[in-house]
Amino acid sequence: MSRIGKKPVELPSGVSASVSGQTIEVKGPKGTRTFTATDDVTLTVADNAVSVMPRGKSKRARQQWGMSRSMVANLVTGVSEGFKRELEIQGVGYRATAQGNSLKLALGYSHDVDFSVPAGVTVTTPKNTEIVVEGIDQQLVGQVAANIREWRAPEPYKGKGIRYKGEYIFRKEGKKK
Repeated sequence: MSRIGKKPVELPSGVSASVSGQTIEVKGPKGTRTFTATDDVTLTVADNAVSVMPRGKSKRARQQWGMSRSMVANLVTGVSEGFKRELEIQGVGYRATAQGNSLKLALGYSHDVDFSVPAGVTVTTPKNTEIVVEGIDQQLVGQVAANIREWRAPEPYKGKGIRYKGEYIFRKEGKKK
């Protein structure tokens, strides 16, 4: 039995949800998001909460039950609070500047990297060694942060590169004489 699926998703003030068939639309102060569930679950909105129930006792129905509830909870969190990933840059001369809809990265290459930010995500640079990726879609925010990190992933010897804030890099000892 799904422990996650049993719990209904509470709708905070300012957030509304409507179900039509297998599609749920959640509206909030930050925007609107939709999710289409599979035919294995039933979505209902009642008493300012969204509940997800399985339509059978099959393994697939139970899997979809917990997953669908998590997806609905992510929609509610996204339109009410939003999602944020913070990156920090370490390395001499490594820096980032946000210019409109693009991010200019100086990462030790012979040229600066121009990263175009997709729609639905905002990228800001509070300092030239910090990058903040924000949006209402958790998957898109995480993917954009991963794509930025991919340009210069942290290396294990000096720790230089782009890392998530609070990420621990396992350091290796260098070559011995």
